[in-house]
This record gives sequence, structure tokens and C-alpha cells, in this order.
Amino acid sequence: MSGPLEGIRILDLTRLLPGAFCTMLLADLGADVLKVEEPERGDPLRWLFPQQAPFLHHILNRNKRSLTLNLRTQPGRGIFLRLVREADVLVESFRPGTMDRLGVGYSVLREVNPGLVYCAITGYGQDGPYRDLPGHDLNYMGVAGALELFGTEGSAPAVPGLTIADIGGGAQMAATGILAALISRARTGCGQFVDISMTDGVISWLSVYVAWYLATGRSPRRGEHVLLGRYPCYAVYPTADGYLTVGCLEERFWANLCRALGREEYIDLQWSEEHRKRIFNDLGAIFQTRTRQEWMEFFQDKDVCVGPSSLLEEAIEDPQLRHRGMFVEVKLPQEGSILQVGIPIKFSGTPGSLRSPAPRLGEHTEAILRNLGYSPDEIAKLRREKVV
Repeated sequence: MSGPLEGIRILDLTRLLPGAFCTMLLADLGADVLKVEEPERGDPLRWLFPQQAPFLHHILNRNKRSLTLNLRTQPGRGIFLRLVREADVLVESFRPGTMDRLGVGYSVLREVNPGLVYCAITGYGQDGPYRDLPGHDLNYMGVAGALELFGTEGSAPAVPGLTIADIGGGAQMAATGILAALISRARTGCGQFVDISMTDGVISWLSVYVAWYLATGRSPRRGEHVLLGRYPCYAVYPTADGYLTVGCLEERFWANLCRALGREEYIDLQWSEEHRKRIFNDLGAIFQTRTRQEWMEFFQDKDVCVGPSSLLEEAIEDPQLRHRGMFVEVKLPQEGSILQVGIPIKFSGTPGSLRSPAPRLGEHTEAILRNLGYSPDEIAKLRREKVV
């Protein structure tokens, strides 16, 4: 069964996490993703984190092919332009202006292929005073005003455990932009430039807190907003052996929790400033009397929003996540069986699939060049000249 993006051809020039995650999403849904990499070194994801690199590469670059190509050479640019003619989408994550300096920027490529959807993922976007600044996830979170939301009341901002700007602000926004541009192209026949700023993407995640600012005239502080753990109805509590999440925002869920714990007197005090610390302390003491699993069994039929704070190794074995196919074992030709993260978007008619393992560096170079009409002698010459 084919995926929903079967027939869409994507050139992936990205490096590191945001671009790789974006094109993985598209590849899992059936797109033909050709990863264009620097000869000999390839994407830094292959080697940047030595202990994790093989596994990170296998997870993020599955369902893709790999072509090595030196875009600093004239023959390399010539090969690239031939690939662009047949492509639907190009994704890159260089600093603004890099592709122009190489002679293969959007102004050149749209002449070669007017229908090309060109997506650039950068930290701050293609224009503005921060355009040329280097950065990583933590920097973008800080500029966006998001980092100040992480941590406990009175503490310094905490480093988030997830790369929110990279994936939420960058990769997922890019995938959405690419799909929207393809729909537009189907209507107009024209491609376009999709400018993705990871910082902009993080800003779009802050709607709840922008609303708070508009209502109060000031920024929310750690521990001040209900979603930042200010009230006992939305918090994390220690148990005898771990942690339990309580998310009883609605009055009926809070009431059910209070009744289950024998604390009916707290039902009308859900948003009480005067009593919140006392309720926190009391519930905290109650939850420490049982293990996390005992609490999960206790609450199973109480209709309350509670759950475990799982370690990753526990999440991997969680029956719900296994049932949903979010952790699966895949056999690789050389490495044997390896755990893979599953596909989060489910389709009834054209589901995504894990079709092929992550490619070796340049694994498909020769086959792609042959398809472009290069002879064995020409390919050998390109290798000698370190074009591919």
C-alpha cells in the first residue's frame, strides 16, 4: 500500500536534527527523499555524537537515499541542477545566503524548475537583524521568550529536555509549509520559497502565554500560570517510587480527584490562592503513601486525569504506545534488529511505513548518476575529481 506522499521527489540538503526530522516525516509518508551529502564527511548526524551517531542516523534517515555531491565544483553544480529539474521539493538548512554563494540559490533554481517548492530552515529567518547569527535550540527558545517558562518558581530557567525549537518550531513547521506549498502548486502550477525560522515557530507555540500577557499586561513567570504548575490541580507529585502527573483542569475532574482521595473540602478551593500551598503539601504527602503503579490502579475507574511520569525505558514498553506502533523493532542488513520510533500520523487508506533503513554515505550515488545518463567512465572520473 502506497503512502500519501508517493510520487513526491524531495532533495534534502539539510544537516543535523531539524531538517533530518522534517524530511523523515515526509519520507515515512511515502515521499522519495534523496539526501545530498558532502563527500567523505556527510551529514554531521553520522558522527557528531559518537556514542549515539549510528542510532540517531538510523532513526532520522530511514526511508531515504544518499548521494554524495560537492556543490563547490562546477560538475557538482551541473549534476545538482539536473536533479532539481525533476524534483518537487528542496529542503536546506544552511545560513541565509549560503546557497546563493554556491550558485544554486532559489533565484537560480526557480528558473530551472518553476514548480520547485524550496524550503529553507534557519534559526532566525531569511531577513531581520538576527539573520546571520549562529545559534541552536536553546538560543532560539531564549529569544522567543519560551525558556523563561521552564523550571520551578524562584529558580533559574531550566534547559528543556526536548529540542522544542528544532522539532516543533523548525521541522514540523517546515513539513507543514512544504505540504501547503505543494497544495498551492497543484492549484497555480507555481512553486515558491518557504522561509522557516525556528524562532518564529517557537513564538507560535506561545499562544496561551501571549493571551496571559494581553490580559494582565505582564509576562508569566515560572510557577505563576496554571499550566506552569501554580495550582494543585495541574502538577507533578512524587510517589513512593516515582512521579505521578495530575492534570485535573476541569472542575469535574478535580472534584473526582478530591472525592477519590477523601478530600471533598478541596473541591471548591481549586483556584484558591490562600489555600494552594496547604493543598499542595497535603496531596503531596498522600501520594507518597503508595507506589506509582498502585496509584494508577487506584485511579483506573475514578475518571480523573492522572498518569505516570515514565522513564524512556518504561515508555518503550508501555502497552498503549506499543499498541499504537510508536516503538517497533526493525531488522537492518548489517546491524541486526534495532528499535525505531514509529509513525505518529495514522491514515486509514494510505498509511506511512518503514520501508528501508538509513543509507550508507553515498550508497545510491552511482545508481542516481546512471539514471541521469552518466557512463561508468564518467562516474569514475567524477569520483577521481572528488565531485561525488
